[in-house]
Amino acid sequence: MGSRRRWLGRGIVTAAGLASVLLIGPWALAEGLSIGRIHEVDNAPEEDVAIVFGAAVRSDGTPSGYLRGRLDVAADLYRNGTVRAILVSGDNGTQHYNEPDNMKRYLVETRGIPGIKVVTDYAGFDTYDTCVRARKIFAVRSAILATQDYHVARAVATCRMTGLDVQGVADHQPRGKVWWSGWSREFGARLKMVWDVVSQRTPTLGAPEDGISKALAAR
Repeated sequence: MGSRRRWLGRGIVTAAGLASVLLIGPWALAEGLSIGRIHEVDNAPEEDVAIVFGAAVRSDGTPSGYLRGRLDVAADLYRNGTVRAILVSGDNGTQHYNEPDNMKRYLVETRGIPGIKVVTDYAGFDTYDTCVRARKIFAVRSAILATQDYHVARAVATCRMTGLDVQGVADHQPRGKVWWSGWSREFGARLKMVWDVVSQRTPTLGAPEDGISKALAAR
């Protein structure tokens, strides 16, 4: 009986240790790869491109509060002269749901960003997809990432591990329960980040697009 208890205890300790590695390891990796690369709007280094990660849009096409926060960060970076073009990357997986076009509409109609300066990526289904597509489809080599503070470290880490030289600027405005759920889901999301990068999962790709080069060339 005592032997069984010892083995059970060891099993519990081993399982707890493995769980800790799986949770804490990816978290530490994201934090380590983002050290010194997360800024505020007013002190962000200049880059050609800002990348905005998609998030939910409402049924009327307006951005949810946290998506609006990301877009406002990108708009402020453009207005400050920190970036010269904005890549909005999100989910357009069905005919009836379109994040990128609604993101662009908000930047153009609400924030006054010239339409030629906003480029849409319709297959940014998650952070990894957006990072890989920015490099492989839009030929982006360096950028500033605009997203929430709970997401920015993982976004920077993911893009760096997929070949982009990036900095991050975070939206800090709290938005109720969604904000806290964002922080809590980061443990699982960062574990997925490691899996995506190690497995080199291939996202939806396609032919190269010249939208960014045209946006940078436009006056």
